[in-house]
Amino acid sequence: MKRLSFLGLWAMTFLSAMSQIPEDFPRFSAPGAEKALNRLRELYWLHYPGAGPKSTLWDEWLPAPGLMPAIQTNNAAVSMRLQWNRALSQRIIDPEGYVATHQHPSIAHPLGWPFPFWTQGRGGFGWHFSFKETVDENWRPRQINPPDAWRVSGVDSGGLGEDGWSLNVAGSTVLLQMPDTEIDTFQSPFIQLRWKARGLGACQPSLEWITPENPQFSPERRIYFEPYEGIEHFQHTVIPVYRHPQWKGKITGLRLRFDHAPVGSNLVLQALFSQYDTRHNVNGQAFIRGCAHYFWWTRDLQFLRQNINRMRLALRYLQTEHRGLSEKVICTDWVGHEGRTGLKRNPDGSKRLLYGEGVGNNYWDLLPFGDRDVYATIRYYEALRVMAQIEREILEHPEWQMPVGVFAQKPADLTAHANEVKRMGNRLFWNPKTQRFAPIDREGKRHDYGYTFLNAEAVYYDFATPAHAKAILNWLCGDRKVTGDTAQGADIYHWRFAPRASTRRNIDYYGWFWSHPESIPWGGQVQDGGAVLGFSFHDVMARLQVRGADDAWERLLSIVAWFEEVQAAGGYRNYYNGSREGTLQGGGTAGGLGMDQEFFESVMVPFALIEGFLGFRPSGDGFVLQPKLPRALPSLTVDSIHWHDQTLQVKVSESALEILKSAPVEEPCFIRLPAGRWSASLLQADGSETPITLVRRASDQAYRIDWRAAKGVRFKRL
Repeated sequence: MKRLSFLGLWAMTFLSAMSQIPEDFPRFSAPGAEKALNRLRELYWLHYPGAGPKSTLWDEWLPAPGLMPAIQTNNAAVSMRLQWNRALSQRIIDPEGYVATHQHPSIAHPLGWPFPFWTQGRGGFGWHFSFKETVDENWRPRQINPPDAWRVSGVDSGGLGEDGWSLNVAGSTVLLQMPDTEIDTFQSPFIQLRWKARGLGACQPSLEWITPENPQFSPERRIYFEPYEGIEHFQHTVIPVYRHPQWKGKITGLRLRFDHAPVGSNLVLQALFSQYDTRHNVNGQAFIRGCAHYFWWTRDLQFLRQNINRMRLALRYLQTEHRGLSEKVICTDWVGHEGRTGLKRNPDGSKRLLYGEGVGNNYWDLLPFGDRDVYATIRYYEALRVMAQIEREILEHPEWQMPVGVFAQKPADLTAHANEVKRMGNRLFWNPKTQRFAPIDREGKRHDYGYTFLNAEAVYYDFATPAHAKAILNWLCGDRKVTGDTAQGADIYHWRFAPRASTRRNIDYYGWFWSHPESIPWGGQVQDGGAVLGFSFHDVMARLQVRGADDAWERLLSIVAWFEEVQAAGGYRNYYNGSREGTLQGGGTAGGLGMDQEFFESVMVPFALIEGFLGFRPSGDGFVLQPKLPRALPSLTVDSIHWHDQTLQVKVSESALEILKSAPVEEPCFIRLPAGRWSASLLQADGSETPITLVRRASDQAYRIDWRAAKGVRFKRL
C-alpha cells in the first residue's frame, strides 16, 4: 500500500451524494471541445470538496486547486480560504524548524507518520498503564501492563486508574525503574513518555539507562527532558535519546528520575515506550509551497506577515539539519532512514527481516528512499525557488511591511543555491543505464524500479535538465524501452488514467514492516505497478513542457475517455467492482489503484487546464499568463477564477489574451506574458476600449497594468 490514511474519509462519501454542479463553479470553454471540457469540470467538482487541508504532505498539492474556484454557493470559496489559512498557520513547527506531519494519531512519533511503531519490530519496548485517549488496537498494543514489577522510591503508589498509574511524591527525588529488558538502540531512537503532573514546580525530570558493560545508573547515561504541569490532558514527551553519545548498542534497563519534586505533588504515568523515527523529510518543503500558494492566490498580507518567518525557519531546517546548503542535496541522517531495504534475501532464497531498516520518508511510506534522498531533494529545489520568489516580492513591496530579520535570505542567493542543487541532483541521482532518476541508499546502491511519479515530478518542477527531461518522456511515452522493466511501452499506461507508479516489479525494497510484498500480484499495490490518478497532473504537465500541447492534450483526452466510462458505470467503486481488472485502495484497504477515499490529490488532474494549457499562475502582485494551446483548442476560456479579491474570466488564444475582473481595484497588477511584442487596451464597462502604453518591470519583465475601474484588459500579439 502507498499509505494508511484515515484523514477526512467523509470527503468521498459526501462527494458520492453530490450530483449537481453549482452554476458558479468554474467552466472551461473551447470551440469543438465542449464535451471533454465538461467532463473535466465534472472531475474537478467531484474532488473539489476534498481539496481542503489534510496532512502536511498535501500542502504541496491541494491549496491551488482548492483555492482557485470562486464558488459562492454555500460560501464555499470563503470557507476554503479560512480553512487553509487556519491549517497552515497552525502547522506545528518544533523549536528546531521541523514541520510536523499532522497525520492521524498512533504510538509512533507524534510529529511524524503513524507507523511503524514499537510493536511492529523486535528490540523496542512498551509499558502502557492506560489506553485513555489512545487510538484503537490497530495502532497500539491490546493489553494494559501492571506496574507491579517496577521498582520505585520517593513515591507512594496510588494504583492503576482510568488515566494510568497514579504516584504521589513522598521524597525530593523520585526514582521509577522499569523491569529489566533488552532494548536495541537502533530500533529505539526515541523514548516517549505520556503523563500528567500536578504541583511539580521546579522539578527536573530525566531518563537514565544501564548497559551490560555499565550495569549501574550514572549521570553519564542520563538525558533530561522538559518538565510538565497539567492534569487535564496527557503530555506526549518525546525524548531524543539517539542524540546522546552513550545511547548505543544494547540497553538493559531504564529509570525515570524526578529531582527536586515537591512532596505532595502528583504524577500520572499513562505509558513509557520506544518509538522509531517516523518523521518526514518533505514536510518543510510542502509547508513552504502551501503557504506560498495560499498567499499568491489570496494576497492575504496578514497571513504572510504571520507565517513568513515560519517558512524561513522550515527552509533553514532543510539547509542545516538535512545539510541541503552544504551537500546540495537533502541528506537524512535520522535512524532507520539510511535508504536501505528492510528485507534481506538469503542465498537460499529465504528472507530475513532487518528490523528498524527502511523507514519511509514521504507519501510513499513503504519505500525507504533514503539517506541522500532524491524525492526530498526535488522538493527542496522547488522550495528554494518558491522562497526566492516570495523574498523577491517582499523586497519589491516595502509597503507590505513584512518582517525580514536573521532568517531572511537574499532572492539571488536562493536562486543560485537552487541551481547548485539542480546540478548536483542531476549528477548524483541520474541512472545513466536506465536514463531516469532513482533513489540511492547510504552505501551508494541504486534502487531503480522505474518510479514514474518521481521522474514526472522532476520534469514538472524543472529539476531535470532538458536532456534528462527528454529521456524521461521518451521512456514514459514508450519511445524507448528499459531492459529489465516489467512494464514497457504501452503497458506503462495499462491503467489508462495514469502511468503505472513503477515499471519494474519490486519485492525487495521496502521497510521491514511490509514483509510479504510477493504475496500481492504486480499491479495490486499502488507503488508496485499500480497507479494514482492525481499524479497524472505531473505527467500531463511534464508532457506539456517537453513534448508540447498536442501531446499533453491527447493524454488528457485519454483520461477523459476513461472517466466517462467510470461515470457511466456509477463511479469508481462500481467501475472497479471485480468485473474488470484493478483493485481500489482506500480507507485502510490495500489495493493497486488510488483515486478516491484518501487520494485527495485527484483534484489536481483537471487543474492542468488552468496551470498548464491556460498558463495562469498567480503571484503576490499579479499573475503569469503563458498559455500553451494544442491545435485542437484555438482558444480556451476559464471563468470563476478566484484571484486575490477578484473573480476573473480569462480567455486565451494564439493572437490575443483577455482578462475580465469583477470589481474595481486601487493597485496596479503585474502580468507576465509569453515572449514577443504585445499591444494592450483597457476594456470599459460600456464596451469601449482604451489603448494603453505597456511598461515592463525590470526584475521579471512583467507588464504593469493600471486597470482601476476598467472591466478588464486585452492583449494582442503584434
